[in-house]
Amino acid sequence: MGTDDDTRAATRSVSGDESVRLGQWAGGIADEPAGVPSIRLGRRWFSSLWLILLAVAGLVVAVAVAQHVRQYEWLQDFIERYPGTAATRGGIEPGLPAWLRWSHLFNIVFMMFIIRAGLQILADHPRLYLNAGSTPGTAWLRLRGPIPPDRLDPADPSRQWTAKDDSVSLPKWLGIPGIRHTIGLARWWHFTFDALWLINGLIFYVLLFSTGQWRRIVPQSWDVVPNAVSTLVQYLSLDFPANDGFVAYNGLQLIAYFLTVFVFAPLAFVTGLLQAPAIAARFGLGRGPANRQVARSVHFLVLVWMVFFIAVHTVMVFTTGLIGNLNHIVFGTNTNSYWALAIYLVVMAVIVVLWLLASPVTLRYPRMVQTVGRCCVGWIKGLMEWLHPRADYTDNDISPYFWANGTLPASQEYRRLQAGGWAGYRLRVYGLVENPTEFSYRELVSMTKHEQITQHYCIQGWSGIAKWGGVRMSDILDFVRPLPSARWVVFYSMADGSEPGGGRYYDCHKIEHMRHPMTLLAYEMNGQPLAEIHGAPLRLRNEVELGFKQVKWIDAIEFVESFDHIGKGHGGYNEDHEFFGYRMPI
Repeated sequence: MGTDDDTRAATRSVSGDESVRLGQWAGGIADEPAGVPSIRLGRRWFSSLWLILLAVAGLVVAVAVAQHVRQYEWLQDFIERYPGTAATRGGIEPGLPAWLRWSHLFNIVFMMFIIRAGLQILADHPRLYLNAGSTPGTAWLRLRGPIPPDRLDPADPSRQWTAKDDSVSLPKWLGIPGIRHTIGLARWWHFTFDALWLINGLIFYVLLFSTGQWRRIVPQSWDVVPNAVSTLVQYLSLDFPANDGFVAYNGLQLIAYFLTVFVFAPLAFVTGLLQAPAIAARFGLGRGPANRQVARSVHFLVLVWMVFFIAVHTVMVFTTGLIGNLNHIVFGTNTNSYWALAIYLVVMAVIVVLWLLASPVTLRYPRMVQTVGRCCVGWIKGLMEWLHPRADYTDNDISPYFWANGTLPASQEYRRLQAGGWAGYRLRVYGLVENPTEFSYRELVSMTKHEQITQHYCIQGWSGIAKWGGVRMSDILDFVRPLPSARWVVFYSMADGSEPGGGRYYDCHKIEHMRHPMTLLAYEMNGQPLAEIHGAPLRLRNEVELGFKQVKWIDAIEFVESFDHIGKGHGGYNEDHEFFGYRMPI
């Protein structure tokens, strides 16, 4: 093919309805609903419903025990000595300032979308591990059954169980947008509201410490521990302590707020960053206790805490004096006006409407979601691309299994080249270069070989470490000499994308990334020629980006000033058809 043929092969009409439809989305992938989360204990799997039942049973027993022991004089003396709030009053001005109340409202809305989109992201690789290689059979939590063992043989690529096969769908009222393998759209929701949540949180921190309100949620004495125990006993005995939240939180509330604001919220931010290929590639976090799969697991546990905290917080608002509590948070007054209830109901109605609209709007206007998300957080992703990769691991770190993804090449030409041992393969490099060149497979292999052991980060959540051998892209650049006007490098695959009629798979990379010594055109993996499932004869390794940008089965490379004229103009096949972002360092 020539230059025009490459562009046409990657192009599809940009007009028409782009809404997401079940049965047509992602190449017509069939629906596969998520199951109830299961947890592995030892070698056996247990439904999380058992944990809920055990928790309810434990709560019933705890209530019975608390009511019984509260009759004893020693416990009554303990509660009198530590009533719950005595140690938390000092230096706190009564009332909740307006900034705190507004921050609380914004936090509710932001967290709602963060949690829902986060669950959708988890559904795209519905397994959590602690090992860096996401090895099948080692997950500790899953949303579907085991992987079919007869589909894990890389020697049979046509039957290989891919990460896309492993994805599941969620109810549209729960996930955003719910449909299977809509992770690109979910990530725009998640990251956009993450950014808003972080801004809200930073403002909250500044005002919290500049106004003295920190005393409400930061323990100032070890007396908070016995006060928290006393409060817990009082709640469990169903003889609640006095509700003094307008003045100061009790010991149990104080510890819960402290953990949420100063432990779990920062942990959510940190574990989110640890899942970024750019961060791991820079600081060598692909292995050990900070590897991506540990970060995913901790990130999920933070989500569980947040949901638990919100649920308990809401229950306590309703059961410890609803009208008074609503006056505290709505008006900032210690009154019992029913106007607070009216305003609360209106706000909740608006939140319910937003909740119900999120998925339908996303499915109807996915390109709008992509565009808004790119405007909000695309520049942040661009900043992360400045982190240059340098992490290289050891042979002992290589993952025993490396997940596969992508639509295999189906052309007779690919099969002919494969059967000939790639003797007839030619890599065409052209576009805005001084010296357009075709490289044979033999010429590429005879060039200076470079090897690196690096981690692959799939957008779906799995990861794996492998040893890559190949030609540095910087050596290719030195040979073809890009013109000053060349800003992007387009990699065209010999395989089509997943969508019928969508054209060939391609993706665009910044030319600056191509000059980095760890950016390779790899023809070997773990000391062996690339297998078909992993991109033979040639694939890209750009270590600061997510896996879908590491184009496999490379056919041609084009240097361009802009990618606006290629495909639908969004920077890649998945960017065009599944609404990913072209900047993907996280």
